[in-house]
Formats: sequence, structure tokens, C-alpha cells
Amino acid sequence: MESFEIKTKIHFGDRALDRLADIPYQRVLVVTDPFIAQGNMINLIKEPLTRGKKEFEIFKDIVPDPPIEEISRGVDKMLSYKPDVIVAVGGGSAIDSSKAIREFALRINPYKDVALIAVPTTSGTGSEVTSFAVVSDPTEKKKYPLVSPELTPDEAILDAELVKSVPPSITADTGMDVFTHALEAIVSINRNDFSTALAERAIEICGVFLLRAYLDGNDTHARQKMHSASCLAGLAFNSASLGLNHGMAHQLGAMFHIPHGKANAMLLPHIIEFNSDINKHSKSKQEYLPSVKQYAKVSNILGLSSYNKIMTVRSLVNWVQFMLKEMDIPLSISQLGNITKEEYFGAINQMADMALLDNCTDTNPRVPRKVDVIEIYKDLW
Repeated sequence: MESFEIKTKIHFGDRALDRLADIPYQRVLVVTDPFIAQGNMINLIKEPLTRGKKEFEIFKDIVPDPPIEEISRGVDKMLSYKPDVIVAVGGGSAIDSSKAIREFALRINPYKDVALIAVPTTSGTGSEVTSFAVVSDPTEKKKYPLVSPELTPDEAILDAELVKSVPPSITADTGMDVFTHALEAIVSINRNDFSTALAERAIEICGVFLLRAYLDGNDTHARQKMHSASCLAGLAFNSASLGLNHGMAHQLGAMFHIPHGKANAMLLPHIIEFNSDINKHSKSKQEYLPSVKQYAKVSNILGLSSYNKIMTVRSLVNWVQFMLKEMDIPLSISQLGNITKEEYFGAINQMADMALLDNCTDTNPRVPRKVDVIEIYKDLW
């Protein structure tokens, strides 16, 4: 028997942030990063909380790729303040940190059921509706995915006002993260009818609105659509899980601090080719790998159909590469310019080992060997 559940109540559309004035909680801990806390955006959070006569304090020590030390400081803050609810405001780092802070704090002192409301300020991670979180150990240069139904936020607030000021480079990275989430959910060995429907809609939205949002940050309609796509893709992979693309991207982030969405985007053409084996399989249709059918369907959704399945999958690879070029995302590690060939190739063996141990890799449609992962990392250079 299989199950599909959406735990998170989602508020979206115009003035979605007004929900903060009406939440049934009095004592609020806002978790965010210094950039948001010191800028004008935080006023969009404080205003409805103040209007709703809520007590609140702000924990603003969140940094990208949240390290264990920052999580510990957040746990201390939560246990001293004892909020009724945590409101996580930011990208994946803020939301993932809030999940971990709540989980660990309540294990130490389960003083009450504490709600979690996620307010994403980027359209990418989908963390506002998932049971996943990622924390880092900078000393060991490792990322650790946490997975538990208890991590899932109780509510999510999707308001395009929070993403209008996101710069083009981050719009590109996070937007391709959305696309990768949806695509991996579609080919995952744990996919189901419900996750696939959500992922296909996210793919369709990305095809129409991602480049629009990148080219014009003030295109509120495109921004809201990508915000919805991020959430849809999050719901999809929360059910179906992900794949090797994320398993390998996590290591690039941990080892070289490549932003997660960018790492996913750069790897994606290589992973599509590996999962479909389009460069090596025989001409017999009977020998197509299962993912070929799913990738071909995605190509059709994007309007890329061709006269046979393999050409259609190749068109999907070309479309991804086209999007990377249009949005100024490097296609290779060497194009980043801040990583030497020696240090990159010196890390490949360790990254391959860690990628194979990553929970996301378990649901990849094609089982990778270490030699396969090493070859993809080498090709990525």
C-alpha cells in the first residue's frame, strides 16, 4: 500500500502575508538571516505580527549551508524564549535551520507542541512543504540530509512581494533548482500518480515563466507562478524523493561552496544522459531504460517533441543547456573560475563516495556505480 499526504496548509496570492496577523499563536520566534533582518523585507513580516498584537523576537544568525554550530545557537534561543510558533523567513537555509532548531530543541525540552510556519523568500527549495532539511559540517566538509515527517512545516505562506527583489543570478539558480526537483521526482523509483501530477505542473510553469522571472524581476505574475512551481515541486519530491543529481550536488556544495541550485543546474544535463543512457544504448526500443519514457514526456510538456524517444530526450538536454546559457549559469566547474583543476580532481574520489551514501541517490532510476559518479564529476570539469 502507498500513501500520499499534504501536511502543510498553504496560503498564497495577494496579501498572503496577512495570515501572520491571524495566526492562533501569541509568542513568535522569527528565524532569518542578517541580510533580511537588517533590510526592508523584515518589515513585511513585522507589520502583520504587530497588527495582530503578537509578541515576537528575531533570531538572525542564519547563514548559507547552515552549520551545526548555528543550529545549536538557534536551539539555545528557542529554549530560552519558548515560542508558541517559529516563523522561518528566507531561502532554504533559513527554513531548513528552523526545522532542525525545532526538532532538536523539543527533543531536549518538549515544553509544548511548537508550530512551524515557513515564509520562503526565494522560489527554489520547496522546503516550506517538505520533510527534508540539510545541515553542514564545515570541518568535515560534509552535508547531512535530515528526513522526518516531524520536520514538515505546519503552514507555508507564498507571497510574491518577498521575491521581487531577488537578483537575476539567484532567480536563475533557484529556478533551476525547482526544475531539478520536479524532474527528479518524475523519474524517481518512488514516483506515484500524485507526485507526478504535481511535478509535471511545476515543469510546465518553469517552461513558461522561469526565463520571464529572470529577465524581469518586477514581473509579479511570473514571480508568483515560480513561487507556486517551487511549492508544487517540493510537494512532489517530498513524496517521491529525488535522485543522483542531488546526491552529487550536495557534495559540490559541501566541498566547494557552490550554491545548491547552481550545482544542480550544472549537473542536470549529465544526469539526464546517465539515467537515460542515450549515448550508449542500442537502437532497439526494447532496450530503452525506464527513465527515457519519463524524460520524453517532460520534453513534450516543454514543447520539445521529436520523431523518436532518444531524439526527444536529447532535446531535453539541449533545452537545459540553453537555459543555463541564457541565465548565465556556467556549464562546467572550470567556468566558475575560483576552483583549480588540482583541488577539484583531488576531491572527486571523496565526493563520489559521499554521493553514493547520500539518501537522495537511493531513489535514482538507474543505480550508479562509483566509477559512474567519478566519470560524471570528471565530465563536469
